[in-house]
Amino acid sequence: MLGKALPRIITETLPGPKAKEILKRRSQVMPNAIGCMYPAVIKRGEGAMFEDVDGNYFLDWIGGVGVLNIGYSQPEVVEAVKAQADCFFHGMQNIVTHEGYIAVCEKICSITPVRGEKKKAFLANSGAEANENAVKIAKGFTKRDNIIVFSGAFHGRTLLTMTMTANKAYATGMGPMANGVYRAQFPYLYRKPAGMPEEDAIDYYINSLKEVFTEGIAPQYVAAIVVEPLQGEGGFIPAPIEWIKAIRKICDDYGIMMVVDEVQSGFCRTGKMFASEHWKDAGVQPDILSTAKSIAAGVPLCAIVASAEIMDSVPAGTVGGTFGGNALACAAALKTIEIMERDHLAERSAEIGATVMARYNEWKEKYECIGDVRGLGGMIGLEFVKDKKSKEPIPAMVKAIVLEAAQNGLMVENAGTYGNVIRFLAPLVITDEQLEEGLTILEAAIQKCME
Repeated sequence: MLGKALPRIITETLPGPKAKEILKRRSQVMPNAIGCMYPAVIKRGEGAMFEDVDGNYFLDWIGGVGVLNIGYSQPEVVEAVKAQADCFFHGMQNIVTHEGYIAVCEKICSITPVRGEKKKAFLANSGAEANENAVKIAKGFTKRDNIIVFSGAFHGRTLLTMTMTANKAYATGMGPMANGVYRAQFPYLYRKPAGMPEEDAIDYYINSLKEVFTEGIAPQYVAAIVVEPLQGEGGFIPAPIEWIKAIRKICDDYGIMMVVDEVQSGFCRTGKMFASEHWKDAGVQPDILSTAKSIAAGVPLCAIVASAEIMDSVPAGTVGGTFGGNALACAAALKTIEIMERDHLAERSAEIGATVMARYNEWKEKYECIGDVRGLGGMIGLEFVKDKKSKEPIPAMVKAIVLEAAQNGLMVENAGTYGNVIRFLAPLVITDEQLEEGLTILEAAIQKCME
């Protein structure tokens, strides 16, 4: 059974002969800008495993970059989509109401930790759409034109979200960028100013935001501050709670919407259904929350949720879209969330995370090239440096580790502003044996690339 199997490479080389031929075809018809360095072509997947067209078995710790929290091809989700397909594929909400859309919104409103007793939600297709719509809602409610985002942020590849994204490698040659987007420093504590105590560093990063009000845009013209609870592409960096509390207070003081991007961190990834639930004890809730990725186990869908007061302030016609809340996607989402709750995948994420963090911290003590280990639940970053004293990023080594691990049947991916972080995003249905095997393969890859 593939879902319980361990990595197995049977071809003499990777990619194997069939995969090599398909990858050649890919290069002829797909733009080079959609890069891929992995030597595999998927044939089928189950749980945390997939088989390629040559019969090799790979353990997937990328999961479609956080899309497959309940794993590949979950049978109950497959059946839910098939049942919906027997009825109809699609019904656009501007034209005809379908109950699946309403049921997903009801569920999302009941589980998301946004402010307000009465909430409303709507659906679109991708993380970028979720974030763009969240900004639209903030602007519609506040009647203001500007937003503030952070260093290290990734919010998407549309014009607006590409502007919001910090790393401009994602926007090469795409200027001019959208107007009204300002940037402050995110609290990347591993790389705080040298010698600065952590408690002082929090104030330092709070002041970075306040400086935007002085040097960039006055607060009364800011519609939203958009923040990831745990930065994804930026390097898997959790937002410190004291900093989050300060953001919430600033938003309250100036009537600014606190928008939380949970595209990657949502749906049990961090040990809670949503990462912003970790803020509950501090009394912090976002005004608007955007989420996508694992919401529908791989069928394109995203959700945006806020209080009814905020949501109903949006001018008619400014949100919506043809495929948002597609019936097949809604069927997948309802069953996916049911499984997450029933099978306690948030708790499983915390268990997996504890195992991985313990092993990673052992490696940190053992290897000079591992500078930092951080994360929440099953969303963990492993940062590589030339040495612990200089903290100089070493992205070439990370690339080599990624390729070496793939040759032995483990798929991992880099992240971080400098490309020197390996991210852990394994499906939460991974078995203990698969987890142990993956850790063994990864450590062997690290050791080999240190030689």
